[in-house]
Amino acid sequence: MRFFPFSRFRTSTIPLFFLCLFLSCPFSARADDTLPVQPASEAAETTDDSPDSPPLLPGEAVLVDADAANLGLSSPSCILMEASTGTVLYETDKDSRRSPASITKIMTLLLIFDALESGAIHLQDSVVTSAYAKSMGGSQVFLEEGEVQTVETLIKCIVVASGNDASVAMAEHIAGSESEFVRQMNARAKSLGMENTNFEDCCGLTDSDGHYSSAHDIAIMARELIRTYPQIRQYATIWMDTITHVTRQGSKEFGLSNTNRLLKMNHSFTVTGLKTGSTAKAKYCLCATAEKDGIELIAVVMACPNYKDRFSEAASLLNFGYASCSLYEDPSPPAVPPVPVKNGVSESVSPKYASIFSYLSTTGEDFSQIEREIVIDPGLTAPVRQGQTIGHVTYRLSEKTLGQVDLIAAEAVEKAGYKDYLLRLFQRFLL
Repeated sequence: MRFFPFSRFRTSTIPLFFLCLFLSCPFSARADDTLPVQPASEAAETTDDSPDSPPLLPGEAVLVDADAANLGLSSPSCILMEASTGTVLYETDKDSRRSPASITKIMTLLLIFDALESGAIHLQDSVVTSAYAKSMGGSQVFLEEGEVQTVETLIKCIVVASGNDASVAMAEHIAGSESEFVRQMNARAKSLGMENTNFEDCCGLTDSDGHYSSAHDIAIMARELIRTYPQIRQYATIWMDTITHVTRQGSKEFGLSNTNRLLKMNHSFTVTGLKTGSTAKAKYCLCATAEKDGIELIAVVMACPNYKDRFSEAASLLNFGYASCSLYEDPSPPAVPPVPVKNGVSESVSPKYASIFSYLSTTGEDFSQIEREIVIDPGLTAPVRQGQTIGHVTYRLSEKTLGQVDLIAAEAVEKAGYKDYLLRLFQRFLL
């Protein structure tokens, strides 16, 4: 790959009386703001600090006509989303507000893993069950008041057995009360752009009209969970496990059985999770995640009238998705040389990619013809913040723009002072 050369300001012997004039002119270098287009098949070697995953932002929806697909689903609300790009492959009434039942726990799990990531809690921390947590009805693992379990055990209870009592115990452990935890759930939902969601509890047990979500919003929060915390798979794929209750009455084993029966059905794809839900009001709901050939899909069905149909309908959505799409990712983008900086203590800054570029195709394009165009900010001036956008790479196929990835500063560059210019001048005299 050929880059236009950057010109360098060169000095020679300079009379002393020009010194002041010279110092008043900041050193800078020029860069062409557009570099040549390069076919993706001729990728340059990637840099070591290229990130491993794309930004978690919803992609543009590529909707499939539900009637044309003719999947014959009985669920009134459903959606199929590709995880890396957020592309919607199929939808029916995706924005209607419906009771999510225990699918609510996806947001509960997201906040739990947020707390683990921040260091606020740890997997082996002890959690004490309150009388309120014990009082939860519905699906539960029968925690006793005062019973102590680890954070990791309670995560299993939530994901595998859909324990309402375990959910409340974790909510109280993290936020002090379920009400404060629910406030944080709603704040997190708002930050993700979940416009048709409001939570009133952390487990989905309530049948209140004020507790609702939509198929699209569920897919958004599921995407955030599985992409930000892929370790959720190790819990969501457990079929059976046991926990030990230790109370005043002694110790006893309690079996956990996964409520997601999709895990035990035969498929051409690998099921990776995620969560079931059902109440009289919500009927039968499922958020299913799967992986095949490097493509991760999220299928959501809501208000399915039959217990078994929610699994077969989610499988139909996933089969449809894997039959109709292919994913392009660019894990080895072209290396970009240092970018000149005006008036900085350093004359350049190292660029790095903000993400790996992904593009989901539903029309069978030839990915070998994808081209890249690197565009650099021609007037980058100090100070430059670490992480500041300093350019971008645009991906095109024929005349179609597929998308772009930002180039960001790998380090900060402070603004230069006169001492910096003077030191640089003497260094150039010594060359």
